Amino acid sequence: MASASATTATLLKPNPPPHKPTIIITSSVSPPRSHTLLRREFLSLTASSTLLLTQSVIPFLAPSPAYAAEDEEYVKDTSAVISKVRTTLSMERTDPNVADTVAELREASNSWVAKYRKEKALLGKSSFRDMYAALNAVSGHYVSFGPTAPIPAKRKARILEEMETAEKALSRGR
Repeated sequence: MASASATTATLLKPNPPPHKPTIIITSSVSPPRSHTLLRREFLSLTASSTLLLTQSVIPFLAPSPAYAAEDEEYVKDTSAVISKVRTTLSMERTDPNVADTVAELREASNSWVAKYRKEKALLGKSSFRDMYAALNAVSGHYVSFGPTAPIPAKRKARILEEMETAEKALSRGR
C-alpha cells in the first residue's frame, strides 16, 4: 500500500509552467513638441480644405436629372391618387361600384405609401405630409367601417382640405 500512495502523490503534483523567454523592447520616444502653425500654413490649409469641400458638395446641391425624373414621377403619382380619392369621395353610397372603387383606392394608396414613405427626400415635403394624412384618414375609415359606409361630413371636409393643400404644395414643388 505504501507504494500505491507514493505513486498517487506523484501523479497529483502539478507540473511547473513552461519557461517563457522575456523580450524587452526599448524605444526612444521624443518628448511632445508644441505644434504652432504659422499664419501662412494655416491659411494654405484652410484654403485647400475649403476648395476640397466645395468641389465635393457642389454636385450635390444641383439636382441631377435622375432626381428631377423621380420628382416628376412623384408629382404624377400623387396627382393620380388625389383624383382617385376625390372620385371615391364624390360617389353616392347607393352606387353599385362603390366597393370596387374603394378597393382600387386602397390598393393605389397602399402602393403610393409603400413607394414614397421610404424616400428620405420626400419626408419633409408638405405635399407628402398632407397626402399621407389624407390617405391615412380615408383608409382608416374604410378599414374600420367597411367600403360602403359613408364618410362623415367633418372628416370628408378635412380630407378634401388636406388634398387641396397637397395639390397646392405639389404645384409649388414642396
